Amino acid sequence: MLTLAIDTATKVCTVALCREQELLAEYTINMGMTHSEGLLPQLEQLLERCGVDKKEIGLLAVSMGPGSFTGLRIGLATAEAMAYAWQCCLHGVDTLKALAYNIPLEGMVLSPVLDAQKGNFYQALYTWQQGQLVELAPVTVVNVQQALERIALQGMPALLLGESQRLVKKLPEGLPAWLKQAPEALRMPRASSVAWAALNEFDPEADKRIFGLEPYYIRRSEAEELWEKKQQQQ
Repeated sequence: MLTLAIDTATKVCTVALCREQELLAEYTINMGMTHSEGLLPQLEQLLERCGVDKKEIGLLAVSMGPGSFTGLRIGLATAEAMAYAWQCCLHGVDTLKALAYNIPLEGMVLSPVLDAQKGNFYQALYTWQQGQLVELAPVTVVNVQQALERIALQGMPALLLGESQRLVKKLPEGLPAWLKQAPEALRMPRASSVAWAALNEFDPEADKRIFGLEPYYIRRSEAEELWEKKQQQQ
């Protein structure tokens, strides 16, 4: 089965094409470009270079958040439209879980983090055990100190992934000895990791449903918070 994967949860726009567990192609742009302008051309070029017809796609995998509100909506809307047009299955993947698939290495804690604005971060903790990804702590919004405390409680060496450089910049004394950043190429979002996560979770019956998926926002957008504040003042 061919899987086409999309991740637009951050400023990175990444798409990938896989055949079962084989990566055929991956196209990633980390320039902060508008996903509404760049995503479809990336997808078209990917399929054209691989010589794949749209009708051959059996599964569309899309990153569902947390992350950028606008980016998530663009990715999901695009995936839903393609799944409907091509009549293929659609599966949504937790963005932080997909990041943990970048490094399938046992014996350490993986801590993907993404910017949640206002000095906060989305964070979840994972580890690999016997080839399976295990969640140690669920996705939540934390400040820098809380993020470090959650990792320290696991009592193992740990790696930061995702937008971790934003967190590191808030630590004037640097990271503690038991915590390091993953290499940049391994800590940024990769659509191939979205594909691997989707394939491991794939349910042929449940994933026939094309519409009805909701992005995993966790918190409300700033626009919603401002609207509510305005309503309270009236």
